[in-house]
Amino acid sequence: MKDSSNFSAAERVESLKAGSVAALSCLLGFGAIALGNSLILADRLDSLASLQVREIDLNFAFRGAIALLGGFLFGVTYRYAIRRDVNPQLKSGAVLAFGLVRAFGQLDAGLFFESGKMPALQELLPFAVRGAESVVLFAIAGLVLDWAIGRSWIKPFDS
Repeated sequence: MKDSSNFSAAERVESLKAGSVAALSCLLGFGAIALGNSLILADRLDSLASLQVREIDLNFAFRGAIALLGGFLFGVTYRYAIRRDVNPQLKSGAVLAFGLVRAFGQLDAGLFFESGKMPALQELLPFAVRGAESVVLFAIAGLVLDWAIGRSWIKPFDS
């Protein structure tokens, strides 16, 4: 059976490398953000107490796995999206798109309005922080990928 894809094995390997680097970057960023939330934000603001990680449990591991998988998908997509382009809007647009999709997913999963009543600001603050975290995660991955591409460790996609 003939492979109908125009992508060579070398291109696939570079995509795998980009995905792996971004996945690791997102996982490490997720851990650092969780630690920062626990040590700084949750201690200082009662409304952010839900961000505190009290133990490394199945829920935390699952959230880390989601960050890992999201980072991998971001890395592969980012490599194809930016190609050899130096357009900062394209790079930041890819970061923002992935960050906002992750943030809106978290918002959709956790925010419930009681009988049409708008929640108070302190109830929305954890969602805003998680949304910012999502964009920061992919910004970290984008910066690491740009750095790796600049060092020729990962080759940009040639169209």
